[in-house]
Amino acid sequence: MKIAYKNGTLFTGEHIETGKAILVNDNTIVGLTDEGSIPSDYQISDLEGLQVAPAFIDLQIYGGDGKLFSAELSIEAIEATYRYCLRGGCSRFMLTMATNSMETFLKGIELVKEYWDKGGKGLLGFHMEGPYLNPVKKGAHVEKWIKKPSVEEVSLVLEKGKGALKMMTIAPEVCSDEVIQLLLNSGIIVSAGHSNATYAEAMRGFNMGIPTATHLFNAMSPLQSREPGLVGAIYNHDRVRSSIVGDGIHVDFASLSISKKLMGERLFFITDAVTETSKGDYQHILRGDRYTLPNGTLSGSALTMMESVKNGVKHAGIALEEALRMASTYPGQLIKDQLLAGRIAPGYTAEFVVFNDRFEVVRVIGH
Repeated sequence: MKIAYKNGTLFTGEHIETGKAILVNDNTIVGLTDEGSIPSDYQISDLEGLQVAPAFIDLQIYGGDGKLFSAELSIEAIEATYRYCLRGGCSRFMLTMATNSMETFLKGIELVKEYWDKGGKGLLGFHMEGPYLNPVKKGAHVEKWIKKPSVEEVSLVLEKGKGALKMMTIAPEVCSDEVIQLLLNSGIIVSAGHSNATYAEAMRGFNMGIPTATHLFNAMSPLQSREPGLVGAIYNHDRVRSSIVGDGIHVDFASLSISKKLMGERLFFITDAVTETSKGDYQHILRGDRYTLPNGTLSGSALTMMESVKNGVKHAGIALEEALRMASTYPGQLIKDQLLAGRIAPGYTAEFVVFNDRFEVVRVIGH
C-alpha cells in the first residue's frame, strides 16, 4: 500500500522539515516530497500538525506490564514488553535477560524464535546481559550464576542462539582474547558492562573490536585520577559507543550532560526498564519512580524511551533533535546490519513516532 503522511513537523534523523510529506510503499520509505506534489496513487494520512520522528529503538528492556521475561518465559511476556515499548514511542526492542542459568537463557532464545515464527512484531532479538560478568560489579545480578566463559560454552551459546541472539554484555577483563574474538566473529553486538576493568583492560577489548558499552556509569569501574577505568576508556576511545539510562536516578542529569558533550553521537538512550514481579531470582519492587530488589538495590528503571528524550531536553540541556537521535538514529546505527531503522530516509523501515509538544506519544505508525 502506498501512503503519504502529511501535515506534520518532521524530524528525519538529520534535520527538521516542514511542508513535506513522507512517501511510504509497503512499509518502506520511498522519500520526502512537497505536500503539494504527492503522487495521485498515494493514500493520504493526516499527521494533524504534530511532531514526527523515527520510532525509537530500545536495546535493553527486560519486560513490561507486570511480565518480566526471565520470570514468565512466555510469548505473552514478549507481547507485554512490546505493548509497553509502543506506549513510549518505541517500535523496536532488544529483549534483555539478566544473568541467569544457562537453561533459562536458552529457553529465552527459543521463545524469541517462536515469537517470530508466530508473526510477532517489534522484537529485534535477544540481549544476554551476562553471565560472563565481574561479580565485583554485579549490581542487581544474581551472583551464583555469574561465571568466567569457556570457549566451549560460548560456542554452544552461539550455536543455540543463531538467528536470535543479537547482543551480549560481557566484562572484558574476565574474557580471554579467544572468547572475545569468537563473540565478535559471530556478528552479534558485544557490549562491555558489569565490569571492573582497568583502563588498559577496557582498551584491550575495545581495540579488539567491542563496539559499545552497557549503561554508562552503572556497574562499571569509574573514572579516577590514577585509574581511568572503563568509564575513562569509553570516553577516550573515539569509536566506542555507550548506552545510558536517562532517568536522573541511575545517572545524575549533570553526568548525562557532561557525557553527551564528551561523546557526542557515541552516546544513546536505553530504558533499562523492568517490571514489578515477585517471581524468580529477580523480584523487582516499584518504589516511586524506580525499581529495586527487596534489599533496596536499584534494579531497573520505570522509564519509557519518550521519557528519556524528555529528560534529556528538560534536564540535561540536550537539543530536541539530538535527544531524538539518541533514542532512534544512534541505536539504529548499531543494528544497521540487521535493519535500516532510526531515520526517515529512502530505504528505511517506515516506523514513526507521532508526539505533541508535551512529549506525549499520540501514536506509533508502522508497528
